[in-house]
Amino acid sequence: MRARIAVAVMAALLLLYIVLVGQRAWLLLLSGDGVGIAMGVALVVLPVIAVWALGRELWFGVRAERLGRLLEAEGGLPDEIVDVRPSGRVLRAEGDALFPRYRAEAEAAPDSWQAWYRLGLVYDAAGDRRRGREAVRRAIGLQRAQR
Repeated sequence: MRARIAVAVMAALLLLYIVLVGQRAWLLLLSGDGVGIAMGVALVVLPVIAVWALGRELWFGVRAERLGRLLEAEGGLPDEIVDVRPSGRVLRAEGDALFPRYRAEAEAAPDSWQAWYRLGLVYDAAGDRRRGREAVRRAIGLQRAQR
């Protein structure tokens, strides 16, 4: 729940930023000055890119959360007991220790979205967010192909 609130706050702040930049872009476009018009065009393009990126990230989060609920309903989430920091994040050494098992599982069953989702969770626990997101994206694609 806390993560959803944080996402909502960040999305609202980004939308506010986009509105404010859009206002400035409009004023620059109306300025009649060549440089002002060029800057106005740039300020129109950048918020469009920001909206696209925000939508893409929110959609990824929705799909990843849905897969997590499916895997939890199947009883397939990792169930190892690990120590965590006060923030709730897994201690990196413990995440690293779990990694070989889940990597081998994903390599043994490359078409299993469940294995790739678990690998993504363990990558994240080990502190490798980029690879964790890649593994979860692969899990989303595999699950979509299976439907």
